[in-house]
Amino acid sequence: MNFAFASAILVGSATAFSSPSFVARNSALSMSAATESELYTFEKSKEIFAEAKTLMPGGVSSPVRAFKSVGGDPVVFDRVKGAYAWDVDENKYIDYVGTWGPAIIGHADDVVLAAVAKTMAKGTSFGAPCPLENELAKMVIDAVPSVEMVRFTNSGTEACMGMIRLVRAFTNREKIIKFEGCYHGHADSFLVQAGSGVATLGLPDSPGVPSGATKSTLCAEYNNLESVKAIFEENDDISAIILEPVVGNSGFIKPDQDFLEGLRKLADDNGSLLVFDEVMTGFRVAYGGAQSYFGVKPDITTMGKVIGGGLPVGAYGGRKDIMEMVAPAGPMYQAGTLSGNPLAMTAGIETLKRLQGDGVHDELERKSRKLVDGILAAGKKHGHAITGDVAGGMFGWFFCEGPVKNFQQASKADAEKFGKWHRMMLERGVYLAPSTYEAGFMSLVHTDEDIERTIAIAEEVMSQL
Repeated sequence: MNFAFASAILVGSATAFSSPSFVARNSALSMSAATESELYTFEKSKEIFAEAKTLMPGGVSSPVRAFKSVGGDPVVFDRVKGAYAWDVDENKYIDYVGTWGPAIIGHADDVVLAAVAKTMAKGTSFGAPCPLENELAKMVIDAVPSVEMVRFTNSGTEACMGMIRLVRAFTNREKIIKFEGCYHGHADSFLVQAGSGVATLGLPDSPGVPSGATKSTLCAEYNNLESVKAIFEENDDISAIILEPVVGNSGFIKPDQDFLEGLRKLADDNGSLLVFDEVMTGFRVAYGGAQSYFGVKPDITTMGKVIGGGLPVGAYGGRKDIMEMVAPAGPMYQAGTLSGNPLAMTAGIETLKRLQGDGVHDELERKSRKLVDGILAAGKKHGHAITGDVAGGMFGWFFCEGPVKNFQQASKADAEKFGKWHRMMLERGVYLAPSTYEAGFMSLVHTDEDIERTIAIAEEVMSQL
């Protein structure tokens, strides 16, 4: 193993990595000039990824994992536990990606693993109703203000595919309004000015999407209510306004309160539905999601990530009169072989139990704020334009003067500097999302020591960037 130690912070052996005593000896926020860290090497990762590129498109199963926007090859993971990840070269990382959001209580949680193992002894998939579906459904309905009924799927993309068919079926209208840089999965109707990997790879729209699939998709500017009003003035057949209530796929962009409230009123005034895509924010920014955090109630909500506890899952839910359009209760068809499978239901149930405690999300936000404030301070100390923000256990920053309110502003951030920053942090033991267009995620098991160490490494990197 080739550990990176920021010598201004760590004195002694690798046992200092998680020792509470090292914080008392060394303040990450008041460090002196750092000497250069020992850097990680990635020989096994390079070898495995080289082979992967001959077997899978780009060597990955999802595009952003390829590190194309930050340069260099991706590291290949061997295992994860708690707040940490280890690659095949035995490098250890403080992980702020958290399998892109689900690992809110930490990777490979012992209670979740034990419960999944117990369920697995009964079978991995039934293809039939099981009591675990009822249990998780009740937990979701109790937590999320807009949800009176819920349909489980296997991914957030699948949930959004069901959702868009549902809003069209319920309103008998085809057109939808989405927002530049908001990502709702890779279904044809949504691949218009999308964020996430589409933005990361610089693809304006995806080849292979027929023009007919997107002609009813109208794009507005995030945090710009006037752009939405203008669309309604020219169209009287909008089925729904669909958005990420906190953007996590154009980097981290927080909504203005009056923007969300204005969307609610515009939807009501025009007989349209309001949809929050909470695949990323659900149970992460607050137990009841962003709609609870901001106090704005949509008609339909899509979910995923956290509600599966690290296993493949998605869901969409909303008012009972709308959800009763879904087959077999109603005529709008959607199905899935593995939907509601017992392993994902079990992992989701155990994860949500852990998130129900008092102050859980306040603590997630405190830690996220501490991390972002420390990163911003380190950047500004060394003369870098940088801005960032947090919501619950979700956060992000851009290398530019802030604030960043929409995708157009996000796209003007210094992506080249971000790429260098990402590689230098990676080489020193901090695993961040490999794109300026992705958010970061805090977990319950990240410690203050982890955060202070991350800030110290960030200051070393900022001094050399």
